[in-house]
Amino acid sequence: MPPPNRRVNDRYRVPPPRSLREVPHYLYRLCHNFFHRLFYIIGIVWEARPAILFVMLLLAVLNGVLPIVGAYIGAAILNALAGALTGGVAFSRVLRLLIWQFVYLFGTRLVSECNTIVTRLSGEIVSNHIQMKILKKTKEIDLCNYDLPDFYERLENANREAGMRPLQILNATFTIISSLISMVSFVVILWSVTPIAPFAIVLLSIPSAVVGFVYRRRNVEYMRFHSKERRQMRYYADLLVNKDMAKEIRLYGLGDTLIGRYKAVFSHYFAGLKRLILGEGGWNIGLNIVSTVVNCALFLYIAYGVCNGTMQIGDYSLYTGALTSIAGGISTLVGTTAVIYEGTLFIENLIIFLKEKRHVVPLLPEAVPVERHIGHTFRFEHVSFAYPGSDRLVLRDLNFEIAGGETVVLVGLNGAGKTTLLKLLLRLYDPTEGTIYMDGKDIRLYDPADLYTVFGITFQDFGKFAATIRDNIAFGQVERAPTDDAVIAAAKQGNADGFIERLPGGYETPLMRYFEDDGTELSIGQWQKLAVARAFYRNADVLILDEPTASLDAIAEQEIFRQFDTLREGKTTLFVSHRLSSATTASRILVLQNGEIVEEGTHAELMKKSGHYHRLFSTQAERYIASAKETGGL
Repeated sequence: MPPPNRRVNDRYRVPPPRSLREVPHYLYRLCHNFFHRLFYIIGIVWEARPAILFVMLLLAVLNGVLPIVGAYIGAAILNALAGALTGGVAFSRVLRLLIWQFVYLFGTRLVSECNTIVTRLSGEIVSNHIQMKILKKTKEIDLCNYDLPDFYERLENANREAGMRPLQILNATFTIISSLISMVSFVVILWSVTPIAPFAIVLLSIPSAVVGFVYRRRNVEYMRFHSKERRQMRYYADLLVNKDMAKEIRLYGLGDTLIGRYKAVFSHYFAGLKRLILGEGGWNIGLNIVSTVVNCALFLYIAYGVCNGTMQIGDYSLYTGALTSIAGGISTLVGTTAVIYEGTLFIENLIIFLKEKRHVVPLLPEAVPVERHIGHTFRFEHVSFAYPGSDRLVLRDLNFEIAGGETVVLVGLNGAGKTTLLKLLLRLYDPTEGTIYMDGKDIRLYDPADLYTVFGITFQDFGKFAATIRDNIAFGQVERAPTDDAVIAAAKQGNADGFIERLPGGYETPLMRYFEDDGTELSIGQWQKLAVARAFYRNADVLILDEPTASLDAIAEQEIFRQFDTLREGKTTLFVSHRLSSATTASRILVLQNGEIVEEGTHAELMKKSGHYHRLFSTQAERYIASAKETGGL
């Protein structure tokens, strides 16, 4: 089984240049990666709703043009008012200019409001689109990924970016377009007065740009590689509000301990973040002081021109406005570009997660079709397995065969590898070594989705869904339209019909109190009966029950196995149970110890061997007999 990607974020990292000769290549790689990520974001928005891009581009152009129009109108009004004072300009001209001023103000507010509406609507659309992509990817991703901390880092980072980040980057990109339109226009206006002024402002912006980009990169790297601390904080916070954990936390007095651990992790996480924020802030304060001094000097130069008569009073408004707009535009360009740069670095997490490769796929391009409604046979040949990220073999060189229609029980102590064996049989994982065959063909030749339709299974850590009882049973085969008869029949087979009929809402009773005020909380034994009913509802060819009665009382257990004996006719069946009395009727028992099959045979054959199975069964039987004697049962 190929190992999942480790530290795949590193594929987008550009190592710093080691010499001046490497600087051009370094800058090329940075630009290439930047635009790759930016166009990826634009592509995602286009997938979500193409109209968003066109509307945002139109608004960006208007936002770029309107400040220039406003500056000219303001300057014209001041000049007209100055002329009116000397009698050279009629009031009607001032009135016309004021009307245009009001039209301009209304247009500015209208564009601003439209921008807000578009941003809010687009944010919801794009966020939902990305969340759907993450959910679909999570649905198909290999189960082995869930065994690696790196995967949780990628998942956490991807989920964090599923909100407004892409639209923020797109908004910032269009803000740059608006700023460039305004800046170029104001540079042309100011050029006639002093070409030095635009150059001075541009030169002042270079240090700010360097600081912005350096700290954006540092911030992204800090957030990325401290994902563990954020997950720890969320874990401790979730524990304290977890309904299932609340009893133990209260009884053992763990609340203060968990809060203390949360505070300790936060303190370490925040210390590094604070250093970054204060460092960037210190640099920016120093650069802003220098920028302010230069701007004051340029304002004085223009004011001097008005005073000596080379400029009109309205020109002061126009040119100082141009200076302010250029300085503000460059500041916006630097800051916004840094935001885009930072955002695209964060988006790497999403890109990497969505490009996560699957390994549990058909071995050949054309998958072998799965035959249904037969007693399937299985064969393990020299199968060994270690979980991803670990060298410890959980299963070692397994060799056995399960015939069609046979009932096999897996027996062994906790940690012997029973559940892991079932996961390999289901192809939730691929073996580290060896091959598993179904009906004489390598199990990897089948499409996993088709393969799963063969099995009906109840795991020991079965699912509990906040839905109705009907849904909890019908989830066993979602492609099948649920009918009352089929759902009720499965409930009877799982011995769940008794408690369901006593509930006020019957099969329409909502379970768990997550969403509905009248939601019902079931006991663990009742939940397990629903899980067994769900497996029976599937009408599968192969029944797999992993500790199906662990939470049931003896009577309910006996009823389940009575139904199980009836339903397994003609089906290949595997089940795991620590209550070895259930193994006595199996056609074969496989005894696992430390990941190896140490014994196999029928109950009678294994008891005669007086080996590991005999010890397990006898120990359990002695406990039952002793308990019965104490209570007067014998």
